[in-house]
Amino acid sequence: MAVGTGYLLLGLSFMVSIISVKACVSTVEATVPKELKAGYIISEVNLQHCLNNTHLELTTSDPDFAIQQDGLLYAIHSTTIHSGERAFVIWLQDQQSHQKWKIDVTLSVEHNMVKREVTLKRSKRRWRPLPFSIRENDLGPFPKDVQQIQSDSSQNFNVLYKIYGKGVDQSPVGLFSVVPETGMLRVHRAVDREEISEYKFFAEAVSTDGVKRDRDLDVTVVVEDENDNRPEFAKVVVISVLEHSEIDTIVGQVNATDRDAPNTLFSQVNYRIVSNTDLFRIQPETGVVYTVSTALDRETKDTYEIEVEAMDCKGLSYGLSSTGTVTIVLRDRNDNPPTFKASKYEAVVEENKKDVLLLRIPVDDRDLVNTSNWKAKFVINKGNENGNFRIETDPVTNEGLLYVIKPLDYEKNAVVKLEVAAENEAGLVGSNKNWATIPVNVNVTNVDEGPEFDPANLFLRIKENEPNGTIIGTYSALDPDTKTSDGILYYETSDPASWLEVEETTGKLCVVGSMDRESSFVTNGIYNVTVKAVDRSSKTGTGTVVIHLEDENDNSPIITNKDLTICEHYGQLGSVKVEAEDKDDVPFSSPFVFGFPKNHDQNWKITNEEATSMSLEQARELPSGTYNVPVIIRDQQGKSEQQSITIRICKCSNGQCVTSPISTALGVWGILALLLGIALLLMLLCILLTCFCGEKKETVDVDNGAEAVLIKSNTEGPGEEVMASNFRAPAQHTTLDQESRFQQPSGGGVQDIRLSDFQKASNGYGGETLDGGMRNGPSSYLSATNSTMQNNYGQQFGGGVQHYADQNSTSIWRTNGLVIDQKLNGFVTEHDDRFAQDISHVYGFEGKGSLAGSVGCCSDLNDDSGLEFVNTLGPKFRTLAQVCRKK
Repeated sequence: MAVGTGYLLLGLSFMVSIISVKACVSTVEATVPKELKAGYIISEVNLQHCLNNTHLELTTSDPDFAIQQDGLLYAIHSTTIHSGERAFVIWLQDQQSHQKWKIDVTLSVEHNMVKREVTLKRSKRRWRPLPFSIRENDLGPFPKDVQQIQSDSSQNFNVLYKIYGKGVDQSPVGLFSVVPETGMLRVHRAVDREEISEYKFFAEAVSTDGVKRDRDLDVTVVVEDENDNRPEFAKVVVISVLEHSEIDTIVGQVNATDRDAPNTLFSQVNYRIVSNTDLFRIQPETGVVYTVSTALDRETKDTYEIEVEAMDCKGLSYGLSSTGTVTIVLRDRNDNPPTFKASKYEAVVEENKKDVLLLRIPVDDRDLVNTSNWKAKFVINKGNENGNFRIETDPVTNEGLLYVIKPLDYEKNAVVKLEVAAENEAGLVGSNKNWATIPVNVNVTNVDEGPEFDPANLFLRIKENEPNGTIIGTYSALDPDTKTSDGILYYETSDPASWLEVEETTGKLCVVGSMDRESSFVTNGIYNVTVKAVDRSSKTGTGTVVIHLEDENDNSPIITNKDLTICEHYGQLGSVKVEAEDKDDVPFSSPFVFGFPKNHDQNWKITNEEATSMSLEQARELPSGTYNVPVIIRDQQGKSEQQSITIRICKCSNGQCVTSPISTALGVWGILALLLGIALLLMLLCILLTCFCGEKKETVDVDNGAEAVLIKSNTEGPGEEVMASNFRAPAQHTTLDQESRFQQPSGGGVQDIRLSDFQKASNGYGGETLDGGMRNGPSSYLSATNSTMQNNYGQQFGGGVQHYADQNSTSIWRTNGLVIDQKLNGFVTEHDDRFAQDISHVYGFEGKGSLAGSVGCCSDLNDDSGLEFVNTLGPKFRTLAQVCRKK
């Protein structure tokens, strides 16, 4: 495959004049056909020794010819050599040293060239992919031939050429085409290198029968640049420099961009300042701006604008140019100290005032607002040796704010003279001025003050546990105006543990409680008491008494873990760690000495003694259970106390004792016992129901219409309504034997009561007569009696009886009931044998203080039938006593 038509150059000759072996060529002469096709190679120029061949810029003076970096000289357009000769120049320029070299090229036409057919052998490389090129912004006419391509297969076949790819069937579509029969590439419109600098597409050779006869050729078309773009500045160009900078200080760099091909003459920009200025200059090649004067003062003018021109082609006359405005901002430096607006200031404050704003001090500063060069910082140089004042800066107004933070004393100083300086947060630069100062006089006004303690904090050191009544010191105050303590009274305002008492008139501090250094009211051995002093005008002042309590050995070591557990391990003797503490301080505390009391059981031994702990270990194998082990722990001074440690030995799971499981299942005997209990309960219930429902009540008729009740007389003797003749025998009554009983319902069951027990209980509760009467026989009478006792005495009597019955037996009450029932029937009927059962009975002595030595109903027979004890009863029992008394 060959590019262009194959010709045999019979008279082709090259003549290269070489100045020296290592010198760059200066002329090139070549014989060429008259008609040159695009891509025709003219010669390969040796550029090896031409300047710095790695940074050469190669151009030609004839636009139809171009030279590559490797020295290949070729035609980029189809052209004709007229007049038999054509000459042009190749320019070489070193981009680093900017040196130039010129090579003269002469092309001559040889007339004895004979065309011949060249038979080329097929090889792997059938296409010669020369870099085709076209000029941007070409004016036409279009379509315009670019280059002819030809395949070796065209020697044997009739082939048609096709192209595809970018610029053909890809965007931009339709830019290139090919003549199918000849392979001539054509461009159909002008191109812009700044949009697309290179086009790559593919060509194929296909025979008329549709068979591809050669491999596809990749075609590269380079767009040659023209100087069609001016340098462009950014829309806003701002650079800055410190005011009063030295000459040739770099201000900043100006940069303009050119869209033409980089690293070419068309994109190389030079700069110059076109506006009038004697303060700045610019370096043409780099665009760096420098200062020319030191008179740049921000406070005079803070911004400058200069007009800068940027021109390509290194500023040559045929270059394209544009201008832009560059803004230069002067940065502030602290060359102006703040100044005061007045020559001096005055302020007034009452004595004893604090945290009060006294004065606002304004200042002026010419530096940039709200920067460290402008923000003021005020300092009190003189007059604040006692720290009474503080000055700070208002962040909004930049004024100085003078405060009094500690009370002033008129008696000590009526006028305080201060010197205030105004500085900046940043130091002064480029100025020989000093920070400004101003005098400030603070006038203190006198006020009536309360007493003052001297000192404000009284420090005392005493031993703990001082006896009550001990005077530990005196804390007095003075009136600042009179300098005396006359008429001042003292009071405690804070004494957390109430250990001290302040004598009201003298301020003496007296101990009134046990001052314990180990108390929770003491911190690090310090106990504080606040005392208030009040003068005649009720002005007050306070002071603090700081008491340092010295330690005494008043605490024994105490075991902190007294309940411990040892887990059983077969074949091993267990141990536990016992720890102790002593609230006293050194040397009255640890290290401790551990031991046992005398005659201990030898089951335990002490090992691993440390300062505050020891191990208590089994001396022999012990069975499971709980053990109380006595130990004695002594501090450094020998103070000790015997203590007991409870140790439980058990089987463990995860470090915890495991209790033996308790079965909740009932065995055979348990079930039988449960059934037997149920049966007994049912039987008892039946008996109680039978007794409650089947007992026949005895009645007592009263003839005087008293409705079968006893009339309350509230007198020691019987009332006139209460006579024996008022009672008559009931129509029916039950004969009672010696141990007969009567029953009375009580709560949920039936009680049997004996008379003797009833009298015994009556004697024990003061002997008062029952209130009420008999209704429906003796049983009704007893019921009324018991009810009256409950109502009148509440838990004292009724509850006591119930408790008595619960503690002894319900049989006592049954016996009492039967005896009383029998006696009542005997008195009503006046039977002669009603005293037959009144014999002495032996009872347990109830102890010293018992009113009746022997608690029997009729313990002592005499003329009064042994009922003298009823005289000791209360009035509520007199009615019953009159009824029972022998006529």
